Amino acid sequence: MKIIKLPILLFVLYCSLPFNVLAQTKPNIVIIVSDDHAYQAISAYGSKLMQTPNIDRIAKEGARFDKAYVTNSICGPSRAVILTGKYSHKNGFKDNESSVFNGDQDTFVKQLQKGGYQTAWIGKWHLESKPQGFDFWQILPAQGQYYNPDFDMMDGSKKRFDGYVSNVIEDVTEDWLDKRDATKPFCLVIGHKATHRVWLPDTTDLGKFDNVTFPLPHNFYDTYTTREAAKVQDMTIAKTMIMGYDLKMFGSDENESKDGNFKRMNAQQRAKVDAYYKPIEAKFNQQKLTGNALTEWKYQRYMRDYLSTATSLDRNIGRTLDYLDKHNLTKNTIVIYLSDQGFYMGEHGWFDKRWIYEESFRTPMVMRYPGVIKPGTVSNKFVMNLDIAPTMLDAAGVAIPKDEQGQSMLPLLKNKNAKGRNAIYYHYYENGEHSVSPHFGIRNQRYKLVRFYKRVNSWELYDLQKDPNEMHNLYEQKEYKKIVAEMKVELNQLIDKYDDQDAKKIVAEK
Repeated sequence: MKIIKLPILLFVLYCSLPFNVLAQTKPNIVIIVSDDHAYQAISAYGSKLMQTPNIDRIAKEGARFDKAYVTNSICGPSRAVILTGKYSHKNGFKDNESSVFNGDQDTFVKQLQKGGYQTAWIGKWHLESKPQGFDFWQILPAQGQYYNPDFDMMDGSKKRFDGYVSNVIEDVTEDWLDKRDATKPFCLVIGHKATHRVWLPDTTDLGKFDNVTFPLPHNFYDTYTTREAAKVQDMTIAKTMIMGYDLKMFGSDENESKDGNFKRMNAQQRAKVDAYYKPIEAKFNQQKLTGNALTEWKYQRYMRDYLSTATSLDRNIGRTLDYLDKHNLTKNTIVIYLSDQGFYMGEHGWFDKRWIYEESFRTPMVMRYPGVIKPGTVSNKFVMNLDIAPTMLDAAGVAIPKDEQGQSMLPLLKNKNAKGRNAIYYHYYENGEHSVSPHFGIRNQRYKLVRFYKRVNSWELYDLQKDPNEMHNLYEQKEYKKIVAEMKVELNQLIDKYDDQDAKKIVAEK
C-alpha cells in the first residue's frame, strides 16, 4: 500500500477546490467616495451638527482616521490621486479647469484586474475621459444632477434615470452586484454626488433641520489679518453664495424654471420642492434683511440644505452595508468611506474647499476590514488619499508598482507601534473659481508652512498647537525664524521625494 505524505495530500485537495472558493480568499473591496463632505458634519468625528449612523458604523466596526488628508483639495484631482496613488503633477490631472485624465496610465484597478478582480465604478467620475480598467462603469457626466440624473453608459449612450441621485447611484450599484461574476473577487467604487453644491436635498429630507439654529463658527467674521491670499478669495457666504442658485430663493417662478436643477424635475418632485421653499422665500421677503442679519440667514439656510443632503448620502451608505450583510459579503469585504476633500461649514466665513487650511486639507476617512482591523480603532497617524491605491493592492496581495507615491496603511492598522509619516505635502494648482491663489506646503505634527504663488506671492506659517484654527500667520515674526528655516528644509525634502519640479523652481525664487 502506497502512503501519500500529508503535505502532498493537502496540495492535491487545495488544487481540487472550485475556482470561486480560491478567488474569495482575496478580499472584496468597496470604496465609497462622496463629494465635499466635511468631517465636521460626521458624528463619528464628534459632530453635534447631525447624526451619521451608517458612516459611524464603518468607524465602529473598523477604524477612524483622525489625520487623513488630501494632496490637492478639489474634486477631479482628488479622484485621479485615488486611482493612481500619485500626486497631481505625476498623474497629470492638476485642476478642474483644463485637465483631462489620461486613462492609458496605470491605476490600482488595472492592477487588480490583472490579479483576477472584477472592477466597477458607478456614479460621479469627473475626470473628463472615459474610465479604463473597469469591467463595468456607469458615470454621471461632469458634476451630475441631483434630480433625474443622466448617466454616461459604456456603449456611448446617455440614459436618464428617474429619482434622486443618491438613491439612483445605490440602485445601479446593487443591480451590478446582483449581476456580477460571483467567481471573482470584486473592487467597486461608488462615487456619490452629494454633498456638492447646490446642496439640493431629497424630497423626503426637506426641512429635516429647520428647527435647529446652528451656532456661528467663532471665526465666521474673520478679517484675514496677516493672510494675504485669504483677503483676495471669493468664497464667502456673505458675498459669494447666490440667493437663487445656492439657496433656492429665485424671486419668481420664471427664474426658478430657468434653473437647470429645477427644470429637470418632474411635476411631483417640483410640487414637493416648491411646497417647501416657497413659504421660506415668502417669509424671507417680508423680513427685508441686510448686513450681518442677511449673512447669518444665508448661513442657516446653507447648513440646513447641506446637512439634509448629507442625510440621504448616509442613508444610502447604509443601504450598501445592508446589501453586504444580506448577501453574506461583509466578512470578506473591505469598505472605505472618504470624501474627495474637506469642506467649510462657515469657518472663516467660507463654504467650498481648495485651501491647505485644515477644514479643506483634512478629509473624513473610515475603513472596515474584518479580521484585520480591530473594531473601534482610532488612528492618529498621517494618511492621505494617495494611500488608497497601495493599500488596496497590499490587501489583495498584488504587487505595488514602484512609481506609486503613496504607502499602504495596513502596517499602521496592524501594528500600533508602526512608524508613519512625520509630515505631509500638499499642492493646489487652480487659479480661477473662488480666486484662491495656487499654493503648496507642508504640515508636520505641530507646524504648517505654505507658499502661495501666481495670484498672491507670500509665505505663511502656523503653530497648530497654539492656533489650530490658523488665524495668525507667524512667518514674519522674528522668534519663528528658526522654525521657518527647519520647515523649509523639510518642505524641500518632500518636494524632492515627490519630484515636484514646479514647486522646486518656485521655492528657489528670491
